[in-house]
Amino acid sequence: MTRHALEQVTDFGEYTRGNDLKEILKQACLNNSSQNCFSNVRVSPDGRHVHIILRSPRSGLMTCDKYQRAHLVQCQKHVDLVLTRTVPIVDLIYFDQSSTEDGASLLGVVFENGKAEFWRFSERKSGWNLLQTSDLCNSPRAKIVSVCISQSFIIWCEERPPSESSAAYSGPRNNFNFCICKRTFEVDEGGVCLGGVKIALHNNPRYLVISSGDTVYLLPDIKEHPLPTVSKVLLTWSPQHDTFKVHSASSGTLHIKNSTVHKESDFKRLVTDCIGTLFSITPPDIYGFCPTGFGELLLLLSSGWVCIMQRDGILRQIYKLPDNCLTAYGIQNSLNLYQGTLALTVGRMMYLIDAKCGLELERISLKREGLLFVNSLESHSLQMLSEAGLFVVIQRELEAKAKPSIAPSENINPSGILAEAVFEEACKYYQQRSLSSTQLTAEKLKKGGMFQAPISLAAIIRDYLSNQKIKIAGKDCTGHEKLLSSLDSELKSLVALEDMKTSVLKASEKDLESYCETLVNQEVSRLLSTETDRENLQYLNSIFQLFPSETWQAMQIILQLRCNGEGSLSSKAPAELWKIVLSPVPTNTNFTHCNGQQMHAPANVVLPVFELLCHSMFKFQPSWLPMFLELAQQQSSSTSTSSWGYGVKENSESLPLYKRALTVLPCKGAHQDLEVELLLCSQRPNAVMQALRILMGLGQWDRVTKVAERFCRQSPLLNKEIFTTLLCEVSQHRELDPYLDLLWALCPEDMTVTGILNIVLKNLPSSSQSSGQFQGHSHGSQLTIGLLKPLLSKVLQRETKPSQRYADILQSPMHPPPTPPRQVKELARVSSELDIDLNERGPSGSEVGLV
Repeated sequence: MTRHALEQVTDFGEYTRGNDLKEILKQACLNNSSQNCFSNVRVSPDGRHVHIILRSPRSGLMTCDKYQRAHLVQCQKHVDLVLTRTVPIVDLIYFDQSSTEDGASLLGVVFENGKAEFWRFSERKSGWNLLQTSDLCNSPRAKIVSVCISQSFIIWCEERPPSESSAAYSGPRNNFNFCICKRTFEVDEGGVCLGGVKIALHNNPRYLVISSGDTVYLLPDIKEHPLPTVSKVLLTWSPQHDTFKVHSASSGTLHIKNSTVHKESDFKRLVTDCIGTLFSITPPDIYGFCPTGFGELLLLLSSGWVCIMQRDGILRQIYKLPDNCLTAYGIQNSLNLYQGTLALTVGRMMYLIDAKCGLELERISLKREGLLFVNSLESHSLQMLSEAGLFVVIQRELEAKAKPSIAPSENINPSGILAEAVFEEACKYYQQRSLSSTQLTAEKLKKGGMFQAPISLAAIIRDYLSNQKIKIAGKDCTGHEKLLSSLDSELKSLVALEDMKTSVLKASEKDLESYCETLVNQEVSRLLSTETDRENLQYLNSIFQLFPSETWQAMQIILQLRCNGEGSLSSKAPAELWKIVLSPVPTNTNFTHCNGQQMHAPANVVLPVFELLCHSMFKFQPSWLPMFLELAQQQSSSTSTSSWGYGVKENSESLPLYKRALTVLPCKGAHQDLEVELLLCSQRPNAVMQALRILMGLGQWDRVTKVAERFCRQSPLLNKEIFTTLLCEVSQHRELDPYLDLLWALCPEDMTVTGILNIVLKNLPSSSQSSGQFQGHSHGSQLTIGLLKPLLSKVLQRETKPSQRYADILQSPMHPPPTPPRQVKELARVSSELDIDLNERGPSGSEVGLV
C-alpha cells in the first residue's frame, strides 16, 4: 500500500531573494484576491527561476534564481533582471535552450503596448543579460492581451483600435475588435530573429492563447464578462496548417474550418455554420485549464467535472469534484498532469486522481494556496509552489500486516506507542512556537538533536512503565524521582487510556458499550481540560456526532449537573471548566437568521462547546434547556468581571447566551413553548418582548398577563413598553377583557389620559374590520369608554392630586439672603444689626427658613 504525502524540499534558501519571496507572494495574493492568487507567478521549465509579475502599485517583474552549488563561489555577484520600461507586463515566454552551452535560459518579457524584451541567464556571465528589444505588433496603437509560444511561432491576441478593425461583423464593435497574430522566430547567439506578422483570425472576442504541443487553444476570458454566445465556444488552431476547430465545453467539436492561402479566417465565418447549435446548448464555464504538452488540454468546469480536450476534439470526463466544492474557491485553482496522475488544488485542498480511470487516490489538506508546476528536469515529480517554499508529493510504502481480531495485551508495546505519541505532540507544540513555516516532523526531532524535552519525557514514560518504585518526594529524593512523583497522576491516566483502547479491541459486544462510554468520557474530559483550539474543537464535534448518547452522559458527569426537582439545575464544576464551556463563538463561525429572530448554524460548521451541549440536551432532555441557560448565565456573571454590554452592538464575540441556545431549535416553530422559556430566562427586555409577542400570537392570554405582571416590576421602561403593547391589543379585540383589572394596575406612573387615549385611537380597527372582529362577543362588539373608565379615573386622580415630591423646594425663599456690607460701620448700627440677626434665629441658634 502507498500513501501520498506533501514534503517540503526547500524554503527558497537556494534562491536569490529567497527571504523576500514569501513577502512577494503574499503581495501577489493580496493584489489578486478575486482570481487565482498565483496567476501572476511563473516558473521556468527547468525549475531554476521563479518570476513574479507585479501589477500594483506599479508594474514590474521580480526574479528569484536558483544557482548550482558548484558555481556559487565563482559567481558571487549576479545581475538581476531589471526591465527598461514601466508598461504593464502581459506574460512571459520561455524558449527551449536545452541544446545550448551552459544550459542558458532564454526569456521573453511581453508588454501590453506590443514591445518585447529578450533576456538570457547564464551563471558564467553573472546572471541575466538583456539581448534585444523588439516590436511584436505592426501597429503602434495595438494592445496585447495574451501571448504564448508554440514550436517556432510566437502567438498572441491583440486588441486593435476601432478605426483599424474590420467591419465584417455586425455585432458590437467593442467586443470583437481583437485578432490572433503569429510570427516565426529563430534563436542564435546574438539574440532572437523575428519573422513577419501574419493575422490568423480577424474580429474575434478577447481570447486567452494557450499552447499545448503543436496545437494552440483559444479560450474565452470569463473574467472580462464576454457575450453569452461567445463564451460558449472555444477554438483550437494549428499554426502550421491554419486549421481552426470550434468546440464547446459540453459537446466537443462543433465545426472544422481550413483557411486558404489567399483568404484569412474570420470569427464570423467560423461560427456561422454552427450558430444554431450554439443557441441550443448551455455549456459550463471554464474555471481552470492546463496544457499537457502533447496537444491536449485539461479543463476544470464550473459543473465540477475535470475533463481533458483531446487532439481529435473529443471531451473526455475524468473526475467529478464534490458538490459545492467550487462555490468558495472556484477560480482559485491549479491543475496539472504527472505521468498518469492528475493533481488538482481547489483552495486549500489537493486532489490526486488516476487520469486513466478517474479513481481518487488521495486528498491532501494544505495550509496555504499553491501553484502546481512541472519541472522538466524531473517531470515525474509532482511539485507545488506556495508562500512557504517548494513542496513535492511523494509516495510512502505502508506495511500491511494482518492483525488478529483479539490481540493479547502482551503483544502490544505501550512504551513504543507512548513514545511516538510524545514526539507527535511535541511536533505540534514546537510548530506553534517556531517562527519558521517549515513543517516539523518527528524524524527531524529524533535526528536533529535540537529538542531534548521530548526525549526526556519519553524516558520518564519508559521508567514509569518498567514498574520502578516511586519514592515519596522528600529531602533525600533526586530530581528525577521528584519529577516522577509530580507526574504520577498524569502518567496513570495516560497509561489507563492506552489500556482502555487495548481492552476495546478484544471486548465483546456486551461489554463494548460500557467501554465506549468510559472512553468517550475520558476523551471529552481530556479535551475540555486543554486549550480549545480549532483542531480540538473539530475533534470534539466529531465525537458528539459519532457518540451522541455517550457524550450526553459524559457531559452530565463532567459538569456534575443535578436537577433538584424545583425547576433549577446545579453544578459543582470548577470555574475554569465553565470558562471553557462558555467560551465565545469563533469569529469565523457564520450563522444565518431564521424568520428574522433565531440564528441557526449550518451543518458543516464547527460548533463551540456551549452549542454542542445545548444540541445534546435538546435531543435527550429538552426540559432542562431553560434551567441550563439560567445556570450558564449565573456562571458567566460569576466568572466574568465585565458587565453585560447593553447598548453595545452585538457581534460574534459578544453574542448573548440565550441567542446561542436558540440555535438548537428548529425553524418550523414546533417548539415555541421552549423558545418562550429561553427568551424569558434571559431577563433581557428585547427577549421578553419577543416572548410576549409569541404568546400573543398563540392566544395564550392568561400566560401573557402573568409574564406582564412578573416583568413590569423589574424596569420602568420595560413596564411602559409592556403596558403600551397590551393596551394596543385591548383596542383591537376583546380577548383581554377578563384581565383588565390586572392590566390597569400595571399602568406606569408617567402615563397620562391624553397619552392613553392617543394609543387607543391609533390602534382602533376600522369599521369594516370591527364588525367581523368583535362579532358574537358577549360584551358587545366595540370598545367603549366604560371599559376604559377605571383606568382613566385612576390616571386622572393621579394627575389632579398635588405632588408632594418638591414641597420642600417650594417652601424655600426665592432669593438668597443679602451679602453683609464690607465697610466699617458705627458701633450702634452694628449692635442693632446683631440684635436683628439674633431675633431671627431659633432657640438652638439655627437659622429659620433656611434649608
